[in-house]
Amino acid sequence: MVPRLSSSLPLLLAQATEPRNAWAPVVLLLLIGIGFAVGNIVLSSIIGPSRTGPGKETAYESGMVPIGDTHRRFNVRFYVVAMIFLVFDVEIVFMYPWATIFAPFVRGRMGGLLLGEMFVFVALLVLAYLYAWGKGVFRWD
Repeated sequence: MVPRLSSSLPLLLAQATEPRNAWAPVVLLLLIGIGFAVGNIVLSSIIGPSRTGPGKETAYESGMVPIGDTHRRFNVRFYVVAMIFLVFDVEIVFMYPWATIFAPFVRGRMGGLLLGEMFVFVALLVLAYLYAWGKGVFRWD
């Protein structure tokens, strides 16, 4: 005899709401991540070559002897482009939670408000991007 889903549903809901069962995927993910990191370090120390010598002990192991001062100033454009990349990267990070809560709010009455807020958010970021473009931040010459 096959059990009916409706009779086992309360049992499944009770198991899903227990704190230990709710944290199990998080703990499993942490264990996999830590195990992967430790495993890679241990395997690289066991399998990897361990040759040393004067060439390996220099500051730059590129096969060339370093010439001049190693502390060179970089153009500030590199840093500005990196910061703009981070801004747009953080924008995407903020869009994921918004997208997950958007569908339930569309069924309610707040879908338009949420969509408007996201349009304002994206418009401000596009405005900042256009400002940086107008200032010549993206020119490399």
